[in-house]
Amino acid sequence: MRRARLLPYLLVAPSMAFLAALFLFPLVQTISLAFHADGRWSLGKFATMADDLDFGDAVGNTFKLVMIVVPAQLILALAMALMLPHLRRGRDLVLWVWSIPLGVSDLAAGLVWLAILTDRGYLNTILFKLGIIAAPTAWLTYETPFALFAAIIVAEMWRATAIVFLILVAGVQLVPKEFAEAAEIFGASPWQRLTRVTLPLLKPSIQTALILRTVLAFEMFAMVITLGGRNFPVLVSEAFNWQDTNQDYGVAAAYATLVMAVSLAATAFYLIVMRVRPEDRS
Repeated sequence: MRRARLLPYLLVAPSMAFLAALFLFPLVQTISLAFHADGRWSLGKFATMADDLDFGDAVGNTFKLVMIVVPAQLILALAMALMLPHLRRGRDLVLWVWSIPLGVSDLAAGLVWLAILTDRGYLNTILFKLGIIAAPTAWLTYETPFALFAAIIVAEMWRATAIVFLILVAGVQLVPKEFAEAAEIFGASPWQRLTRVTLPLLKPSIQTALILRTVLAFEMFAMVITLGGRNFPVLVSEAFNWQDTNQDYGVAAAYATLVMAVSLAATAFYLIVMRVRPEDRS
């Protein structure tokens, strides 16, 4: 009997040890670096971070990306997930094609879009051959901030919408068809069936997708650094610059701690605002 009670704990022990070694210890070390200066506890590293010339731009760019990319990806992924069951032929092929970006790393995706949008990239080549432009146009420079921002959004939409889509597809498959059929029998319009039947039942999946995607959006790095470099600072790229270029691990840790705090706040916000009742998970 005692062994039976201990069995669940023994089964999760290896994963807990793995998390403690590769996550908990680095987390404590990072927080310690962020709050230490000159051998004592201090907020000096955070003060240095706040005085950084690119800090304001990094915060603004990060939040603008999150506030645009995450809702747009949710809407697009939701439309794709709801449309998929209505396809009579080629459903598996469409699902496979829409999932392809999941197999592409952030850096590889950034390099692909860089090849498209660079001065002599595919986009400029096509526009030039069509006679739309007379000379190559620079899309990714500090002189074209709007084009650079739009390019990062489009590239990130292509790369990361798939993960939201797959979560919602799994949720759609769990929605009982009888509910929508009953609503249709009682005269509910398609919009009413969507807003009063489908979306409430998809709430657990939407919550999970929003939490995961928002946290990953705050950690956006490879796509931004590939397309924008120093012309488009974000919080994670500034942490990288302070560690790699300035060799100041304390300030880099302060940036990392800030990203973690914002991610935790966003997660708590979703858990409170989109609280899922036990009966909604069934």
